[in-house]
Amino acid sequence: MIIGAIEAGGTKFVCAVGDEQGNIFEKLVIPTESPEITMPKVYDFFQEKNIERMGVGSFGPIDINEKGGTYGQIQRTPKIDWIDFPLAGDIEKNLQVPVVVDTDVNVAALSESRWGNAVDVDTCLYITVGTGIGAGAIVNGGTLTGLSHPEMGHIAVRRHKKDTFAGACPYHKDCLEGMAAGPAIEERWGKAGIELAEDPLVWEVEAYYLAQALVNYIYILSPERIIMGGGVMQQEQLFDMIRENVLEMLNGYVSSPRLTEENINEYIVPPGLTNEAGVKGALGLAIR
Repeated sequence: MIIGAIEAGGTKFVCAVGDEQGNIFEKLVIPTESPEITMPKVYDFFQEKNIERMGVGSFGPIDINEKGGTYGQIQRTPKIDWIDFPLAGDIEKNLQVPVVVDTDVNVAALSESRWGNAVDVDTCLYITVGTGIGAGAIVNGGTLTGLSHPEMGHIAVRRHKKDTFAGACPYHKDCLEGMAAGPAIEERWGKAGIELAEDPLVWEVEAYYLAQALVNYIYILSPERIIMGGGVMQQEQLFDMIRENVLEMLNGYVSSPRLTEENINEYIVPPGLTNEAGVKGALGLAIR
């Protein structure tokens, strides 16, 4: 079977053709501009490829409730040109193939569960910390959905005692994303994270917020592994700081061999897949 896959990101669309085994035969990167500019280029790539179905992992918010009347429609995204764009419907109309859509973080979680650092567990969480913060979960072999997709980047967090920053989220100010995403780091400290690598206070504050989020996810979702990616997590010192904070915050309440000093390094881990995680996840979505 020939399958199409799209990683629809805020800065670029990655389009690919592959098969049920996750092999990618051909790939093209297209800048994300307006739908009128970007989508015709997407359709040109897939013409004559004889794809039989399409999987899409998209930036959001996007409606992924298949029972609703706006499935696959992009919602109140900061990318103004894309608000209310019927992504799934437009692809289906132009390429004449069935289309399944999920969030970019959900398909990244799916990708890691099939081919990455979560192949040996049944449940996992993938969280990306970059321009925004989002998370996707795999439960019972599928991505976690409900009313629509989870918005785990916007949970409330306790303020660090040394932090007076008001928060950068336009909706909630001091939610997790407002306190710990890349733009929050830059706005708080006056420099991008990459320029602050040697400042221990920056990463003490960052690890404190991210660890709180992980503890909440552990309590609610009980994932067997947590994978952390995104630009901010390129600061590798964060991993040990987050792990230490998580164990301290849990304080032994969740009894699992995975949540011990001996095993925490194998519980909170970086992605196993890098450049192709999103598009392979979209491929996996279509396969499923």
